[in-house]
Amino acid sequence: MTTTDTPQPSTGLPAAPPASPGVPGAPARPARESRTGGVLNVFSHGVLVIWAFLVAMPLLWAVMTSFKDDRSIFTSPWALPDKLHFENWSRAWTEAHMAEYFLNTVVVVGGSLAGTLLFGSMAAYVLARFEFPGNRFLYYLFVGGMSFPVILALVPLFFVMNNMGLLNTLHGLILVYIAYSLPFTVFFLTSFFRTLPTSIAEAALIDGASHTRIFFQVMLPMARPGLISVGIFNFLGQWNQYLLPTVLNTEQDNKVLSQGLVQLAVSQGYKGDWSGLFAGLVMAMLPVLGAYIVFQRQVVTGLTAGALK
Repeated sequence: MTTTDTPQPSTGLPAAPPASPGVPGAPARPARESRTGGVLNVFSHGVLVIWAFLVAMPLLWAVMTSFKDDRSIFTSPWALPDKLHFENWSRAWTEAHMAEYFLNTVVVVGGSLAGTLLFGSMAAYVLARFEFPGNRFLYYLFVGGMSFPVILALVPLFFVMNNMGLLNTLHGLILVYIAYSLPFTVFFLTSFFRTLPTSIAEAALIDGASHTRIFFQVMLPMARPGLISVGIFNFLGQWNQYLLPTVLNTEQDNKVLSQGLVQLAVSQGYKGDWSGLFAGLVMAMLPVLGAYIVFQRQVVTGLTAGALK
């Protein structure tokens, strides 16, 4: 016996999309779209893996080489050290005067970083929160400072520092670092202060708080993610700065770490103490790497906070 299906009456409504397997009522995703997304995902992850390898391998190789002796560096550059030669680090720290260079760098970068964040946040807060004649002109003046090549200012800056008695001094170098870092700091923090809510500052103003108290006790704590982000970027730039101290700081006792590494590379090129050179290089690299590892979450938060309002 054969049976036939009874045809269903037409309702005039469009047919429902086919349900996705495992999800009742959900439309099925096209196979081509799913395949394309999978290929892009694999490609993006592959690019990230290659990029991570290119970044991490030189760092790991430098750290590994700093624990080798000079003979092993040339005979087996990619092999692990036979033993950890900690004397390379002690020799670079004492005989190569890395301790003095490190201390000078900490003083200069610490002072300039504190001054940059203080003056930059004050200027950015005023430009972001107060309307006055010339507000936009001052803002674009700071923005224009980021596009001015510092190499063009070296000669006049040298004579200005010399006339003011600040040449070959650590405090003079601190002032130059602050002026060099202010444009980017003001540009970054101005956009960040504009995203902060004004209701809390207005409530504090109604309660009788002065503008100074509102800035230091209300707005600065709220701007902590942005301060950490711009502080990390300034720390990286100031710690690795070489051009400015080379021109403005030629005194041997006041040299910073970047100058000391170049001097160590030149001198060790004749003596053949390559293990000490790599130990000094790792010494200069570890503070920057450690600061980014510790504050990487705050950096990401500060960079993305300006896009969320």
